[in-house]
Amino acid sequence: MLTLLRTAALVLPLVAVAACHNEGPAERAGESIDKAGQSVKDAIDPPGPAEKAGRAIDRAVN
Repeated sequence: MLTLLRTAALVLPLVAVAACHNEGPAERAGESIDKAGQSVKDAIDPPGPAEKAGRAIDRAVN
């Protein structure tokens, strides 16, 4: 019984990480909404050079 619990404790996090890799249509729609909201915010309060550089790094890494 203890071996089963140990095995489950090791395998379940791996399954969770593997399942998070694929983007579904809801996640893509959410990202699109987030980008639209960010565009509206940027139109009202433009980002500075440091924020622009940070966003460029985020896009390159992701």
